[in-house]
Amino acid sequence: MTAFSIRPATPADSETLFRLISDLAEYEKLTHLVEATPQKIGDALFGATPHAEAVLVEVDQDGRPLAVGFALFFHNFSTWTGKPGIYLEDLYVTPDARGSGAGKALLRHLAGIALDRDCGRFEWAVLDWNTPAIDFYRAMGAQAMDEWTVQRVSGDALVALAGRG
Repeated sequence: MTAFSIRPATPADSETLFRLISDLAEYEKLTHLVEATPQKIGDALFGATPHAEAVLVEVDQDGRPLAVGFALFFHNFSTWTGKPGIYLEDLYVTPDARGSGAGKALLRHLAGIALDRDCGRFEWAVLDWNTPAIDFYRAMGAQAMDEWTVQRVSGDALVALAGRG
């Protein structure tokens, strides 16, 4: 098994995170939806009001750390449990590192954060066509929430819903 190091991302990692996010968008065939920039990532994660957190998984390459994946997450809240939860927005491992345990290491790390922070849940969404990811998540103990459907309002519809259009 490859030795991994997982650490919280810092402002200096904004470019690396953006590169990995772009790679994820390419894998998911959603590059046309990426509006983020390294600056936006830096501001959102490390600005005056951080909105999310990220961790990087790294391997040693010629004596230097090389990021081979990341997880970006934030807290949500369950009124049913009366506790915060962790919502995993993105998890990505580079193609060369897939199958090496990096993804499992990231999920275990986040599960540990959830326990340390007394969270009642650790949740995420996965594209329905991404069977390799679905199979991986099932093997890690995840259960599908098939009775729930994600709803989203964005762009012009968000402006209209807010009555500002």
